[in-house]
Amino acid sequence: MSHASNIVLCDGPDSPHAFDVVPLQPRNGSLDAMCPVCKGRGQWNTEIDLVSFRCKRTACDRCHGAGWVETGTDPIGLPDIEVSPEGYPRWTIRFEPGDTEVEVDPAQPGLAKI
Repeated sequence: MSHASNIVLCDGPDSPHAFDVVPLQPRNGSLDAMCPVCKGRGQWNTEIDLVSFRCKRTACDRCHGAGWVETGTDPIGLPDIEVSPEGYPRWTIRFEPGDTEVEVDPAQPGLAKI
């Protein structure tokens, strides 16, 4: 049975419904300030149904989904997966520079860039 819907596509964090029903992320003690791109949320809606509030989201490139950024030059440790010498995946920490500015590309937002 179908239901009523009103699906809106968002081009990026500046779209009117980009942050509908997206909660603020708690501050990690090692990060200094709210992310200027996602305003502390770490993600935004790329598509949202304004009737049921079902949505598709993408992670923020600037804060890597944390919602908070480093204001100094300290590197930021991010969880990542790498292939071990035995050929199995394993968790590791990847370090990114903390002072990197990122421009959001509306055609390809989020961390899924290839």
